Amino acid sequence: MKTSFELVAEFRETQGKGASRRLRHEGKVPAILYGGHSEARKLSLSHQKLLIMLDNERFYSTILSLKVGEETQNAILKDVQRHPYKNAIVHIDFQRVEDNQLIRMSIPLHFTGAAVSPGVKTQGGIVSHLRTEVEVSCLPKDLPEFIEVDLSGLSINESIHLSQLKLSEGVELIALAKEDAAVVAIHSPRAEEPDLAKTAAAEGAAAVAAAPAAAGAKAAPAAAGAKAAPAAKAAPAAKKDAKK
Repeated sequence: MKTSFELVAEFRETQGKGASRRLRHEGKVPAILYGGHSEARKLSLSHQKLLIMLDNERFYSTILSLKVGEETQNAILKDVQRHPYKNAIVHIDFQRVEDNQLIRMSIPLHFTGAAVSPGVKTQGGIVSHLRTEVEVSCLPKDLPEFIEVDLSGLSINESIHLSQLKLSEGVELIALAKEDAAVVAIHSPRAEEPDLAKTAAAEGAAAVAAAPAAAGAKAAPAAAGAKAAPAAKAAPAAKKDAKK
């Protein structure tokens, strides 16, 4: 059984929120180790060293070596509880690994060949990653670190499904029992849709600009009528002067 990381841990006897809070103040992370044929054990680990390891993708999908005093136990990472807004680990769970027992783990997908695929290189398609990891079941000795997905032969509007993934012997996909879902596809870029908001704004601006011109056109006849009125009133006065 191949292991990739070694973690040094300590047994802890105290439990509860208060004890866990004191551990975190000391720069340690409360943890638990369970599974196999042994009882669950409470542990504590260095927070700083754990943060560094958690930055490595392989830490989540490989078998770990937990060293507690003189004992060494192979385990896998099952759960990480992080602080809501701080870069801090609140709690971590490990599961014991036995050579002859199947384990279930999420394995990352590594996509290759996208740049040279016909769908991207010559047909102008866009790669859409529908899954970035898959859950597998296997014996510890068969556990892969990742699963490679080759896109080099993919054309536009084509996809690769779970059943097409190349798995090593002894590895089974959990999700395949439910459906043969797609994990990656190459599709045409979407045509630009008209911006309805900008269109409405432009139409509104045109209507506002047209309003003064229309108002001016209506005002012109009225003004002409107003100027003609004094001339009409002046006519009777002229007739009176003629009689005199």
